Amino acid sequence: MRLADARGNFIARAFWAERSPIALRILSRRDEPLDEGFLRARVETAVARRRWLFPQADAFRAVHGEADLLPGYFVDRYGDLLAVQHLAEWAEVRRDVLARMAAEACGARGVVARDDGSSRDFELLPRRTEVLLGSGPMTASYHEGELLLQVDLLEDHKTGGYLDQRENHLRAGELARGEALDAFCYHGGFALQLARCATRVLAIDQDAAAVARTRENAARNGLTNVEVRAANAVEQLRALDKDGRKFDVVVLDPPAFAKRREGVAGALRAYKEINYRGVRLLAAGGVLITCSCSGKVTPQMFGEVIEWASQEAKRPLQLLERRGAARDHPSLVGVPETDYLKCWVLLAP
Repeated sequence: MRLADARGNFIARAFWAERSPIALRILSRRDEPLDEGFLRARVETAVARRRWLFPQADAFRAVHGEADLLPGYFVDRYGDLLAVQHLAEWAEVRRDVLARMAAEACGARGVVARDDGSSRDFELLPRRTEVLLGSGPMTASYHEGELLLQVDLLEDHKTGGYLDQRENHLRAGELARGEALDAFCYHGGFALQLARCATRVLAIDQDAAAVARTRENAARNGLTNVEVRAANAVEQLRALDKDGRKFDVVVLDPPAFAKRREGVAGALRAYKEINYRGVRLLAAGGVLITCSCSGKVTPQMFGEVIEWASQEAKRPLQLLERRGAARDHPSLVGVPETDYLKCWVLLAP
């Protein structure tokens, strides 16, 4: 669709959605056709940028929606497989064409559509998971630093792993020592990097399948100092606090507590609870790595949560780093919703 002002002056080229609450998705400020050649060039440009950023990586986000000027379309590469998401109507109706483009650009043997998230509800699109391209097992191996991990693109959460935390996982490993705690561990991204330098690591997640995958990943990498518990992480934080446990490193990486604006108040209460417990569990000189992937919780809100937790626990904290999503998940200037991940590193002196 060609957009113009009242005088007929060109504004942008966009895709129009028949049912979505977001009627238009702008793809170009140039007066050019949004045809297959246009989309292929956008996908190839996005993939080439990742290869430049991560020349040796076998896993990365190849296309990151709005930030790559393909709003509502996401592609994650794991080894020789791709997991894709279509969160806009224009991408939904072109899913097969886009799958071929992405597979060719990445050299992938298979493409899995992970269109089973709640974001599809907002777009009035059905939830589903299906193989768009390829056959055989949709299980891939990939590396985070020196660790070899495995992911099942049909069964695991979202697109399989949490690649947006990859660089934060590696940073946590650099800070690891003594006894460490990874709450909400999922597949062990933080826990396994911590285990390479820490004496012992306790990893907790209530998802039994995620816990099993963490154990498998630990065994695959010869890490015998990881204890993995299938339990409610919030309840475990309270119990560990009650028992007087202390850790040299505490990682808090919960799921998104607020996916919509109306859920922010409840999310802030949850963030206060886990951060309060996390601060209390820190040994003297301990490091807290605390995260929020709730896009509606702003950095200012998150900072206020941490300040409250510090004051309530009567433990001063030094802010060492404010980190975000990995470089293959860039935010788009002027679109704050794309700057969703907060990962703060703090020290309890």
